[in-house]
Amino acid sequence: METSGGIRASLAGRYASALFELARDQRQIESVANSLEALNQALVDSKDFNGLVTSPLVSREEAGKAFAALSSELGLDPITTNFVGVLAKNGRKNQIRAVIRAFRRLAAEHRGETTADVITARPLNDDQLAQLKQQLRARAGRDVNLDTQVDPAILGGIVVKLGSQQIDASIRTKLNRLAQLMKG
Repeated sequence: METSGGIRASLAGRYASALFELARDQRQIESVANSLEALNQALVDSKDFNGLVTSPLVSREEAGKAFAALSSELGLDPITTNFVGVLAKNGRKNQIRAVIRAFRRLAAEHRGETTADVITARPLNDDQLAQLKQQLRARAGRDVNLDTQVDPAILGGIVVKLGSQQIDASIRTKLNRLAQLMKG
């Protein structure tokens, strides 16, 4: 449980761990995972919802009401609905993305899978994702879920974190190495 120990060290990780343990005890891990994915997709699709989550001007009470309304609209399960209400009530609505990522890791670990963080300058297409997943599975020796992020600052290439290993094949890193070599 190396991953879960690291997850629990962060604030979002503690919330995710509590949610995961509750879902596990009630045998609702997949239901909660599906609800969190729906919530994550809503964050991607709706600028208004994303603004609600990130804005410090939205009060805890207003956030709680908005989460309750959105929960019924998205068809979230009762555990997730209560959980997002707790996040709002505790003033932690801005942690929701990190909680979702941490819950994904805990659920994957529970299923015997591992998660790799993948950062690229542009989004990968389905074929590229499948090929990367296959290569990482061969390296890790078990199924690998991908947690992808797009960061144009790396200029190109890819950065992959799999457990304690990091593979940095980004153009930014290569240019920085070249600059260091040229300095002497």
